[in-house]
Amino acid sequence: MTPFIAEIIGTFLLLLLGGGVVANVVLEKTKSNDHGWMVITTAWGLAVFIGVSVAGPYSGAHLNPAVSIGLAVANKFDWALVPGYVLAQFIGAMLGALIVWMMYKDHFDVTKDGETKRAIFCTAPAIRNPLSNIFSEIVGTFVLVFVVLYFTGASILEPETPIGLGSLGALPVGFLVWGIGLSLGGTTGYAINPARDLGPRIIHTILPIKEKASNDWAYAWIPVVGPIIGAVLAALLMLAIS
Repeated sequence: MTPFIAEIIGTFLLLLLGGGVVANVVLEKTKSNDHGWMVITTAWGLAVFIGVSVAGPYSGAHLNPAVSIGLAVANKFDWALVPGYVLAQFIGAMLGALIVWMMYKDHFDVTKDGETKRAIFCTAPAIRNPLSNIFSEIVGTFVLVFVVLYFTGASILEPETPIGLGSLGALPVGFLVWGIGLSLGGTTGYAINPARDLGPRIIHTILPIKEKASNDWAYAWIPVVGPIIGAVLAALLMLAIS
């Protein structure tokens, strides 16, 4: 498997399971309708674990343009590889969102509220305030990328013992995203991933969804720009203290 294919598959699994849990909780007449935030955040954490487990051996399992950019800024990833990774992540995210819609189409059809249906594809703020919304995405992604950088490079000295992803596998990344969702996700829905938000938002635009809400393009830049800023800040801090 090539890194490009691995990033597509890993991000596809992330969005299939992450978008799937949102559909399962918010759409009408599902088995898990109205089961709440704990179910959603837990499943997103598990979705990250699964995506990283599959893609990790082949691509490093970035699954997120912000992670790829942050690693490149921190000199842990070749800038020349970033565009290919980002393209693969967007392809995987869009395919995952498409399959969620196909699987839950009957439930989309019986759900009347368009904003509820849009929430399966992309995020929206609980209170619309661009400054605080982008700050939320910056902080959430800062935590994500800073800790990922720690996972990928940390060790205990004397004797040197790796304690990053090489020895722990994908599990800590899943716990990391779960913790971010539980603690920091209540303001904007913690996109913390430009591909996760913009790719499915494009799919929402294309699909023939009944009683569809607007695509909220006025907000769409925030879950793209905010995560990139957060990732760069995390990388710069890691460079400063390493």
